[in-house]
Amino acid sequence: MTAAACGLTSGSPMVDDVEPGSIGRGEPLEGAKLTVTSKSFTEQLILGAIMGIAFEAAGAEVVDRTGIQGSIGSREAVVKGEADAGYEYTGTAWITYLGHSDPITDPHEQWEAVKKEDAGNGVTWLPPARLDNTYALAMNQANHRKYRTNTLSEVAALSKSNPSAVTLCVEVEFANRADGLRGMEETYGMDVPSRNITQMDTGIIYTQTAKGACTYGEVFTTDGRIKSMNLVVMDDDKHFFPNYNAAPMINTKTLRKWPAIPDVLDPITKKLDNAVAQELNAKVDVDGEDPHQVALDWLKQEGFVK
Repeated sequence: MTAAACGLTSGSPMVDDVEPGSIGRGEPLEGAKLTVTSKSFTEQLILGAIMGIAFEAAGAEVVDRTGIQGSIGSREAVVKGEADAGYEYTGTAWITYLGHSDPITDPHEQWEAVKKEDAGNGVTWLPPARLDNTYALAMNQANHRKYRTNTLSEVAALSKSNPSAVTLCVEVEFANRADGLRGMEETYGMDVPSRNITQMDTGIIYTQTAKGACTYGEVFTTDGRIKSMNLVVMDDDKHFFPNYNAAPMINTKTLRKWPAIPDVLDPITKKLDNAVAQELNAKVDVDGEDPHQVALDWLKQEGFVK
């Protein structure tokens, strides 16, 4: 894949006026020129900015090549050395990049398996965050009071006892993925008739679910709109959905040259969980703030940088 195909023909320097806080003391990355990449959705833009600003605080010159369309482009950039690092998701790597059909249920074992196998591709995975951006079903408060479901097993039971009660708003991709609707129905013994399933764009799902146009909407567990719209997320009590824990994915040659990178990133990654992600994502998706500014504000608020 060429640089152009990766969407990496452009990139601008990050020019944040930051100094080390609790990370980057002694500027161990001084002299490094590092390119940071990400996919194009909100959470990835924020995570890419967080990584880049952290590198800046540790003394590196950073090129910002965040916002690449699709998953493959940012991944390939790190593999080929056209970018040095980015936050990636363990489940995406295991299933989409490494070609496995069955996810590993335990999140740490999933990360270990990805780390081990991806080492052969010249990629090193640093320890993962608790942030787990996986699929879920959610409902509004009125429907939650009406149907009293809190787990996917209870949704499955409702689909049998009252089939018309279970209507779903889902993305086209989710409707057709083995680790999406079909697999969920099979695992939980649901049989939702196609007339009860409406396919739509991601953003519309949240508003339609909040309105109650469908009883359950497919959501991402770290999306800020869950909190802002006061939706109730169903527990995946059989652990069907893969673990999509965010973790730094670093080009191994870069890591050999700059071995201080883990010391810079590990404390930040440890702080990232679903609550933090929902809060930061909401600042962009609900309040309309700039992802880079959201990242910078959070890093300063946490004392990682000054």
